[in-house]
Formats: sequence, structure tokens, C-alpha cells
Amino acid sequence: MEPANNTETVINPEERVTMAERYKDKGNELFKSGKYSEAIDQYSQAIDVSPPGSPKSAVYFSNRAFANIKLENYGLAIEDSESALKADSGFVKAFYRKGSAYVALAKYESALETFRQAQKLEPGNRDIAEKLKEVKKIVMEQRFAESIAFDAEPASSKINPKDLVVPDSYDGPQLTEEEPVTQEWVVSLLEYMRKEKRLHKKYLWLLMLRAKEILKAQSSLVDVPMSDEDEITVCGDVHGQYYDLLNIYKLNGYPSAKNPYLFNGDFVDRGSFSVEVMIALLAWLVHDPNCMRLNRGNHESKSMNKLYGFEGEVKAKYDEPTFNFFSELFCLLPLAHLLNRKVLVLHGGLFSIDGVTLDDIRKINRVQEPPESGLMCEMLWSDPTKENGRHPSKRGVGVGFGPDVAKRFLDQNNLSLLVRSHEVKDPGYEVEPDSRVITIFSAPNYCDQMRNKGAFIRFRGKDMKPNFTQFQAVEHPSVPPMKLSLIHI
Repeated sequence: MEPANNTETVINPEERVTMAERYKDKGNELFKSGKYSEAIDQYSQAIDVSPPGSPKSAVYFSNRAFANIKLENYGLAIEDSESALKADSGFVKAFYRKGSAYVALAKYESALETFRQAQKLEPGNRDIAEKLKEVKKIVMEQRFAESIAFDAEPASSKINPKDLVVPDSYDGPQLTEEEPVTQEWVVSLLEYMRKEKRLHKKYLWLLMLRAKEILKAQSSLVDVPMSDEDEITVCGDVHGQYYDLLNIYKLNGYPSAKNPYLFNGDFVDRGSFSVEVMIALLAWLVHDPNCMRLNRGNHESKSMNKLYGFEGEVKAKYDEPTFNFFSELFCLLPLAHLLNRKVLVLHGGLFSIDGVTLDDIRKINRVQEPPESGLMCEMLWSDPTKENGRHPSKRGVGVGFGPDVAKRFLDQNNLSLLVRSHEVKDPGYEVEPDSRVITIFSAPNYCDQMRNKGAFIRFRGKDMKPNFTQFQAVEHPSVPPMKLSLIHI
């Protein structure tokens, strides 16, 4: 009998350790350059080649967890942290990464327990002590709020613009209760804010009160009929990048009845000009609700705003009542728009069950903070996957849905396309292989570090085919992202 022809190269444990360290070092270089996806690939190779049972794999899993946090894949970060702890139960960084991922998901009780475990291992670690202090404070605030919970009056009922006196030194746009918001007024406001000047709170409140009435009258799913010649521009996440928003208008024109826009959620957080973005969008909405349409994103919520900067920014630029009023408006935002009965636009994605209809979406009670499960949660948080079927969410919230899931939903509801946002894409957009799910992202060089392009889509009523425009980031005042966040991840 001839000997078996086994050409597989056997690598001894020492060589495996050396190779794994090389992959890790390469991953670290890529991480420092902001190339987080590529870094994850290198850490994954280090994990694969590392000798079974090696405690060094804890480092590789922990590093991959950190890169996943940077990409907002918090569910995967938690999984990697747990794998790191299986390899080395005393690896403190893994506890830190796991706790940070829980914080990012606003799961503060879980974060508190995780950071406590880390502190037991390293009582003198200042970073852990500071993080524990931050999380404890939030948990105590939450428990206190729950203990006195009652049907509170809306924030808008507690403000009165008439009580506010505008100083003679104010040189910005002004507004009365009955005065129409013209295009000229909005353009002057945009320019005023571009100079880092602040709309007086009196006029902001008047604007927000009008926006409230408009949004209250809309439904959870807004139908947008279009003639053959009608066009509409769909933009994705803006994330407080006001100067890039102005660039969109420069490239594509100001909103108008003939040049309407739909912004698909995540207007705020991360970028430090979220207040200006929100005021600009509301001003166009009040000018003409048909020229500016808004969907809610997962970041239009109190829990995200506390973590990612908007709450701190509003309180720094205005005050707590104004932030509470913004939170009230966020709960009135529609969850989806249906363009010409063919293209469904929502922020996140599809559902953990089949059979969801457009009428089911219309019936959702959206006037609430986003729940942790259910249709509304999944519309705000879910992501497409390349593989068929449904999968656990890489974020830890929502669901991963495959091309077959999307096809069934679209066919059942007689739709041609699903347009969603929610994810950074290097070109600013991505068309899934079946061409029926599109991701659009409009925050170029996201967080001043991702180096991605931004993009927007134009649709024409006659054929509803997507036409993409890509753009680069523009300069902005040197205020770092999340400078005013109330807790740091």
C-alpha cells in the first residue's frame, strides 16, 4: 500500500505563536490608521493561527473587540470580550471592552457589573474607577427616575417663548408667532449658524412649536406620491456634521417644492454641530413640510443622546428644557417613508419575523422612546447581511437579515427597493448583490477619522431608479466629535 499523500504543512506551536503575533502587530498598525475592518481581519487571522488554549489569544480577541466597538458592532464586541475571558479569565482589558460595549448599548446595569469585576482584578486602575463612577451615576439616575415615574406633561407645555427677552445685541434671524418661515429666512439662518452664531432660544422655541404640530399630523409610515417628473433626494446619516450638510445643499440645491429632501435619521450625535443640523432641518420642515421630510434614526433617542453628545451639546448651547423639547420632537418623527408606492425608506432594516406588512408599520405607536425589541426597534437598528436567513445582530440590538428575507418582504408588499442608512460605507453607499437593498450614508469622514465619502440618492418618479452622488468632507471649525458627551465609551 502506498503511503498517503499528505501535503498539508504542519506548523509547530512556536511558529504559530510567532505568526499570530505578526498578525496582531499588523492589526495594531491598521487600527492606529483608523482601518478598523482591515484590523479585524488581521486579529481574526491571529486568532485562527494561535495554538489552541493559548492565553495570548485573549489579547487578539480583546483587540478585535476594540475594533468592533469602533465600528459600532457592539454585539460582536461583547462576544469577543467573552471569548477573551475564556482564554484568560483574569484579562482586565476584556472586562473593560465588554463594559464599554454595554455602555454603548445603554445597558448600564450590565456595564456596572462588568466594570465591578474589572475593578476587583485591578483596584488601582484609574480608567476603570472613572468608568465605574460614570456608570454608577447613570444607574442611580435611572433608578430614581423609575421610582418617581408618572405620566409627565410634555416638555413643550413647560416652555413659553413670550417669557424670553431678546437682548439688543442679538443680530441674528428673528421670528414672530404668525410670521411665515420663508426660504430667505432659512438661508439667512444657515449662514448665521455657519459663522458659529446661535439662533436665540426664543426663535428656536417658536420654530420647534411649529415643527411639533407638523410632525404630530404625520403617521408612522408617510406615503409620498410622485408624478413621472417629480424628483426627491434621499440622504443618510448626517450625525451633527453641519458643514457637510451645507455642502449637500451646495451640490444639490436648497430644499424646495421642486427639490424635496428626505433625511433618513441619525441627524444628531457624534458630530459636535448636531444642534445646528437639527435647527436647519426643522427650519426647512416648517418652511414647507413637502420640501423636507424626516425619518427617525436610532440616535434620535434619549439613551443615545446622553452617550454620543447631543444632550450635552444642547445643554451647553441652550438648556435642559430645550433638550427635553428636542426629545419630544424625536418621538413624533415618522419611522418610514414610502416613495411612489415602490421604494421604502427607513433607518435601520427589516424584521425578525416574516409577514410584516406596510399596514403593520402604519399602526406602530411611535410616540415613545425606542423599545429594546419589536418592529420599531428593528426598523431603527437592524442591518443586512450577505448570507441568507436571519442572524444575531452584530450590534447587539435588532437583527441581521439576509437577501432572501429582504426579497420576501419586498415582494409581499409589492415594493422594488428598500433604502436604509445606519452604517458607514467607504464609498458613501452600498448596493447589496441583489440590487434591492441600498445603504446610504451622508456623513463623510465620519467622526473625523473614518475617511469615507458621503453620498445621497436622487429618485425620479418615472422609473424610481437610484442615482448616486458622492462627495468628500469639507473643513469645519476645530471642535472634536463628541466633545460634549456626558459619558465616554
